[in-house]
Order: sequence, then structure tokens, then C-alpha cells
Amino acid sequence: MDKQHIKRQLASFALSMFRKDFFSIYHGSLSAKLDSNLFTINIKSAIFDSINEQSLIDLFYNKDYRWKEASIDASIHKGIYRQISDAKFITFTMPPFTTAFSLNHSTIIPKDYFGFKEFGKIHIYDPKKFEDWYERAVSEIPQYFQQTNTAIMVIRGYGVYAFSRDIPTMVRQLSILERSCRILMLDHSQSRLDID
Repeated sequence: MDKQHIKRQLASFALSMFRKDFFSIYHGSLSAKLDSNLFTINIKSAIFDSINEQSLIDLFYNKDYRWKEASIDASIHKGIYRQISDAKFITFTMPPFTTAFSLNHSTIIPKDYFGFKEFGKIHIYDPKKFEDWYERAVSEIPQYFQQTNTAIMVIRGYGVYAFSRDIPTMVRQLSILERSCRILMLDHSQSRLDID
């Protein structure tokens, strides 16, 4: 496995997602599994439009001093890698239309062709209260993926977790989901205008 190639892939993915407003300056996470008990993830202070070698840190599953520098999402990524064998890449993004749509709905049923063909229907996970979400997320997110047999988890008012065996598939699915939610919101706005 070529670690440098994987890290270049992550940098390219980060820049693309940053340009789409899926990541903000310090908000989000991305990682890649490097070995059976090793993964690389962005550091806490990563700026997603300029990810490089210094922005990524390699972590063993057993926590050591390096975990203090890693993204606050590192434990969630570790849990997904441990429980989902198909997870080779993981990301947490906050796509604006998907996140906004999640605030007032419990499911996403795309009305556009590509969204419908890709997803059919996506359940929106309700984290209930945000006060203790990060403590619960470490177990609830991997458990959700394991129980639902899906590779995308939309979390109400929080964002989207996704995993894949390859980055292009993950990018495609996140992009289709965001476009579908944008179309749904535009359609909803138009419906309200028609009523008025």
C-alpha cells in the first residue's frame, strides 16, 4: 500500500469538498485505513483546502500521544474501521443543503433521477440532544452503519458520515445526495410560492 498516494488522494478529496462547502476551515474530518490497526486522519487544526503531509497524522487503534493532535472525530473513525470491513475511507462533512434539509424531515426521498437511482430513500438519524452527542457518537455511528447496511448516515442538524472502499464512490454519493437535497428544497420553496 502506497501511503503517499493515499494521502495525496485525501488532499485532493479535501480540496474538492472544501470548494463545495462540505468542509469549513476547521470543521470536518477525513481518513484512510492504512493497515489492520492503523489509519491516517486530519489533525485538529487542518485547513481543508490545503491538506498536506503535515495535516494528516497516522494513528494506531491503541491510543498514544498522537491522538491529542488528531481530529476530534478520530475515535468515531476508529470505531467504524473496527466494525465495518468495507470501510477503507471515511469522512464527516456538513453539506449545507443536506444538513438544512435534515432539520425538518425524518427521511430524504429524492425527486431527481440520479438521487432516486442511487439512494431511493435515506433515513435521517436523530441524535436527540446535542449536549452529550460526541460521547454517544463514538458508539452510535458505527452501530448505525452496522445495523442499517448503508454507507451514508445523515444526522439531523449535524452533518453526514460516509465511508467507502474508494474515494471516487464516496465523492459521487455525497455530491448526488447534496444535489438531491438542494432540488428538494427548491421544489419545496416553489410549492410555497405557488400556494401564496
